[in-house]
Amino acid sequence: MLFRRTDLDRIADGSVTLAFRRWDRPHAKPGSRQRTAVGVLAIGAVDPVTVADLSEETARRAGYASLAELVRDLDRYRGAQLYRIEIRLAGEDPRIALRSQAELGPEELAGLRARLARMDALSSHGPWTWATLRLIAQQPAVRAGDLASNLGRDRLPFKADVRKLKELGLTESLAVGYRLSPRGQALLASAASA
Repeated sequence: MLFRRTDLDRIADGSVTLAFRRWDRPHAKPGSRQRTAVGVLAIGAVDPVTVADLSEETARRAGYASLAELVRDLDRYRGAQLYRIEIRLAGEDPRIALRSQAELGPEELAGLRARLARMDALSSHGPWTWATLRLIAQQPAVRAGDLASNLGRDRLPFKADVRKLKELGLTESLAVGYRLSPRGQALLASAASA
């Protein structure tokens, strides 16, 4: 689910606890989690409802000033089933703590190297992990399209690969481009000294 930053901030402070979406089928599962700019959201109940089920209270819990405002917003997406989704902030994105871990012991280094080797082995376009880490280290805050071009790759598959490195806590997204996290810097330094 997509949320505007203002809505995310209000979910984070607890003033928004519901979302309403029109979908042909649910795009969120009860009990699932979603990473966002403010942290990890926990998805509670996802229930089909009708406009008649809505109230001033549910509108306020969804961040609207009134029921009329919520209904006006929902009317833009007529036809699909309306769903009521319970949401709350579950905590900080675990990748934030992970990427700050620059003290990597031998076992952790070996584990990261093995993960990168598996990613390279499974890649349809050949080994890419170390070249991507080195490029991001050399050119932080450079547009993804420019970085991809430097490697002779298309932008979207390149960005998908960088997200895999981000999952390991090795890179961070910036307003433009990326940079290595302290964890990524430590891994790259260990490779240079090996």
